[in-house]
Formats: sequence, C-alpha cells, structure tokens
Amino acid sequence: MGKIQEDNKLYSFLRPYVDYHVRKSFRRYKVVGYDKIPKNAACIFAANHTNTLMDALVLLCMTHEKKVFIARGDMFKKQFIAKIMHFLRILPIYRIRDGFKSVKDNNAEIIEKAADVVHDEVKLFLYPEATHRTKHSLRQLSKGIFHIALKANADFGHEKPVYIVPTGIEYGDYFRYRSTALVSFGEPINVTEYVEQHKDDIEAVIMNGLRETLTERMSKLISFIPDNEENYEAIWEMTKIKSGLEGCLEERLKRNQKNIKEILEWKEKEPEKAKETFEKIDKFIKKRKKKGISVTSVTKKNIGGTVLWKTLVAILGLPLYAASTVATLPTWAVTMLLKKSFKDKAWGNTISFAVEAILHSLLMTLCVILTFCKLPWEIATASSVFYFISYMYFVDFGEFLRRWISDVRWLFNKKLRTSEIKNLRN
Repeated sequence: MGKIQEDNKLYSFLRPYVDYHVRKSFRRYKVVGYDKIPKNAACIFAANHTNTLMDALVLLCMTHEKKVFIARGDMFKKQFIAKIMHFLRILPIYRIRDGFKSVKDNNAEIIEKAADVVHDEVKLFLYPEATHRTKHSLRQLSKGIFHIALKANADFGHEKPVYIVPTGIEYGDYFRYRSTALVSFGEPINVTEYVEQHKDDIEAVIMNGLRETLTERMSKLISFIPDNEENYEAIWEMTKIKSGLEGCLEERLKRNQKNIKEILEWKEKEPEKAKETFEKIDKFIKKRKKKGISVTSVTKKNIGGTVLWKTLVAILGLPLYAASTVATLPTWAVTMLLKKSFKDKAWGNTISFAVEAILHSLLMTLCVILTFCKLPWEIATASSVFYFISYMYFVDFGEFLRRWISDVRWLFNKKLRTSEIKNLRN
C-alpha cells in the first residue's frame, strides 16, 4: 500500500456522494472559524469526540479538500478491515489499553506516517480524548497528538510551521437523526514557536504545556461543563431551559456557554442554595422523563399558542406522513433493528446515516427504474419525486409529532409547570 494521502480515483468518485448524504443527515449544518486555519503550514486538527463515526463525517464533508483521520488501533486487528480503513484514509493509533506491545511495535511507524501526511499539507484529524462520549465535556487529552506534532516539528519545522488547530463539534442532539451540527475552529497553537520558546524544557514538560493550552482552547468551542462536575445533569438541564432554541447555531452555543458560566459562578458563590436547587432540578428531570416530556417543551414561553398551531400542522401533514411511513418501511424498519442491536446508543445517528445512504438510495433507484418501465412517465415522475422526499419527510415530520405530543403533555401537566420552574428559567 502506498501513502495514505495519495490520490485514489474510487475514493474521489465516492466522496461527493458521501458528503451529500452526511449533510442530508442534519437539518442545519454550519462551519465557522475556517478562516483561522493557517495557510502554507502543517496542520493537525484536534476535535472533541461525542458521536462515533458522525464526528469524522461532519469534518470530512465541510470541504472537498483531502483529509486523513486517526482512529483507535483495536479497530484494525483484522487485515480486511485494516485495508478498508486505509482506503477510507484512516490511520490507527494504539493506546496502552491495547497492550504495551501494540504501542511499542506500531505507534512509531504510525507517527512517522502521520507526520508525513501533514508535511504534504494534508489535513490530519485526531480525537485526543481517545474515545467517544455523549457529554458536553472533555476527557483528559491523550499524548498521541503531541507526539505527532513534535515529530513533525523535529522533521520539518524549519521548513514550515506546525500547528495544532482546536476543533469543536456541537450537536443539537447526540441521539436524534436530522438534528443540527456546528463545527467551530479556534485559535491555532503554533507548535514550532512553542517548542522554540521552551527549548530548555524536557519533552514531557512541553507536552503537558501543549495539552493544557489545547484543552483550554477546545473547551471554548463547545458547551463545556467541567468533566469532574458532580451536578452535570442539573447544570445542563438548567442551561437548556435558560438558553432555549431560538437563533442560529452560533448564537445558541454562545448562550449555552454564557449560561453555564453564570451557573458555575453562582454555584461557587452560593453553594448551599445551588445544592438545593440542583436537587430540585434532578427530581424535575426524573418526573419530566417519566411523563415523556422533552426539555424543548419546557423552553417554550407560550406553550398554549405553540400547541395550537402545531395541532393544525399535524392534522394537515398526517396524510403525507402516513404515505411516507408506508413507502419507507424497509428503511426505517432496518434502521430500528440495527439500533436495537447496539448497546451504545451513540451509534444511532451513524446507523441512520448508513442505512439512508445505502439502503434507501438503492431502493429509490429501483423504484425509479420500475415505475418508468411500468407506468406512464407523468405518474412515474410524480412517484419518483415523492419517493425522493419521503424518507426525510418521514423523519422530520415524525420528530415534529414527537415534540407536538410532548408540548401537549407539558401544557396539561400543571404540577410540573410550577412557578418554581419559571423562577429557575429566570
């Protein structure tokens, strides 16, 4: 096998198709801060890891540029899988949990290959948390990314600067297909400059300094609650209630960050009152979930008006939804079956993406061919258009109905809609 970053005709042919279906997986998708990425430099991107394979896909589809990813080494055990990963431009990196021998035998070569990737100014993406987790926080960053950055700097830092670019991925929902995704790039870390400024320090000290800086800059790109925060659930619930869903994705992120900061500062100033409030919030969360009420309903200020217009839309949209449900039965049935087979619910969106991109597209192609062979072109055209939009309509209107039902439950549950919750919102 040649260099992983080399051109591949089949890969280049499939990329636009994959990128299209990734973007189709989100109602709203946006990239901000791309102009911060240094030009004519070796760039290594460090992203938070919350949503399994979708994290790589949302980064892959943001531009048509060549990109290489690094994933955990235990996925490469079988030779067949390793070849597929190489085709997908994914390099392995081994952790201590994979065995000391794996780290010793493989990582030196991998770091060499990764440094070669960034030398060719191909974007290299890593997830330094080393594992995914559906949480608005950051694990302690592993050292793999810093080994690569320092190796690259030692090899060719005198030719071109080496940067680590903090990258944040913020999802509207980790578990719901067709949610939202915001990719943000932060202030790059000039590794070449940093090493020069700390040339008297040993490598371990340099790595720790880079890790602290990267952690700080990554945390500014997401709705960040410290990893050791014991009241995580209550704080995130309060944040969602206070922030609401209005505005663009960047505005929502800024509101989340502002509210989290205010809640944490308030907790520090009034720990006893905060403890009492968090206990109430925890009880509220349990009751809300038991009643099948989404937190999005709690954020509504005029729940009566919301329920009224949603009821009208629900009535008007139900016939098309019923038709879409029947037309896309194989797609959503297979999706549900596959999701149930995974213990980790974080794989849900990746499964939804894969089934839509492969199975639904195949069925749609067959449908179009058969209808144009068997039916008049006018009817065949109409049925093809319907089938093209049917699955996205099924998913989006299904989500609309779920929220509508939640809103109705919230409207008629006066015990939960107490003045206490209103005070918490304020």
